[in-house]
Amino acid sequence: MEQILVKISIMLVPALLAVTMHELSHGFFAEKFGDPTARLLGRLTLNPLKHLDPIGTLALLFFGFGWARPVPVNFNNLRNPKQNMIWVALAGPLSNFALALLSALLLRGLAVVAELKVLEGTLLQAAFEPIVLMVSFSLLINVILAVFNLIPVPPLDGGRVLTGILPKKQADMLARLEPFGFVIIIFVVFFTDVWRVFLYPLIWFVVDKLAGPQVGVVEYVMRFLFGN
Repeated sequence: MEQILVKISIMLVPALLAVTMHELSHGFFAEKFGDPTARLLGRLTLNPLKHLDPIGTLALLFFGFGWARPVPVNFNNLRNPKQNMIWVALAGPLSNFALALLSALLLRGLAVVAELKVLEGTLLQAAFEPIVLMVSFSLLINVILAVFNLIPVPPLDGGRVLTGILPKKQADMLARLEPFGFVIIIFVVFFTDVWRVFLYPLIWFVVDKLAGPQVGVVEYVMRFLFGN
């Protein structure tokens, strides 16, 4: 029980920030392109309670990927629905890539602090390791969310982007998959080799490039949290 609480304490803040910024970014860009739906429903906020999906949050904490309550967007309100939809959809993954980059820079900075031993004997020394673990998990979870959401199947963001790029006939055919999208995604992730052969290597390629010399710390966090 104690170990579970330790794991949750490491994961909770980075996970909440990741999903909150993802959904907030969708709503922010939608408003900029003419759709006020998210603001009118109180979803343009950093309050994570407004964005959480209970099952998606549990999946995020136990499996390393999950989802929030999608920010409602009325694409008919957008000034140029087909083109604007691409940027509204991309806003979520791009926000996660930005948080991943920020986490990577912070992780490298913390490594320099550790080498200089400037915190030894101070009150911050006890908090240093948990902060490093949280920042490492922040890097990992944001890359996972960004890559996972770019899978080109609606209702994921990648599916919305592809719908905006394709000609109308093909876009309409892809949009018809949306009611079955999550079933398709679960099947692809859990019952095919797509995760092992493509998604997992891609995620770790990005993590490795961002973390650089500190990638071992992220690997340690992955093993500690998920037993891999």
